[in-house]
Amino acid sequence: MELLLAVDVSTSVNDIEFNQQREGMAQAFRDAEVVELILNHRAGIAVRVALWGGFPSSKMPDPWRVLRSEDDIAAFADSLLDMPRENLGHLTSLGSAMSFAIKEIETNDFVGLEKKIDVSGDGRNNAGPHPRHAQEAARATDITINGLAIGNAEQGLEEYFERNVMTGSNAFVEYAADFEDFAEVFRRKLKRELSPRLAQGRPIRQHARLSP
Repeated sequence: MELLLAVDVSTSVNDIEFNQQREGMAQAFRDAEVVELILNHRAGIAVRVALWGGFPSSKMPDPWRVLRSEDDIAAFADSLLDMPRENLGHLTSLGSAMSFAIKEIETNDFVGLEKKIDVSGDGRNNAGPHPRHAQEAARATDITINGLAIGNAEQGLEEYFERNVMTGSNAFVEYAADFEDFAEVFRRKLKRELSPRLAQGRPIRQHARLSP
């Protein structure tokens, strides 16, 4: 499995809320059930974090990692706690974040049986391309996009994510009422994403890029 975690760092997310996301993700990757689900993928999972904000800003603070052992998973959890916040503008560009994540999945050095993007955010798209364009691109390349809508600032955000973000095989949206709920909801979402479907098939493998 290839899994890219796209995390909202737009201005609507303050430093306390960013830390709640960062710490919540780290806690999830330390959860015993999550660790077991990762280890059940015999060749592991390839995972990376993307931070996103205003159009067209997105950044990848760390390289792709392949998690195959408990030590790999623990090291990744530690790296999440050390992840610095980036200043990526005050707007919310879901569409460009999704397009950025799709490109990173399509151009990395892995070929996974499952390709998944997890987009978390607390607002609707208000800059750059509409998310539905990225939805269509993900559908065309067999990439699943799941959502984690954080509804502290906007009513109806879960339904917005379902219409404009979620797409692909077994896709879903989880809802957190506030950033204080992020850790538990992210852990629940991660367990759903990692649940075995094709994990016993061909292993994830590296391949050589055809061009720089």
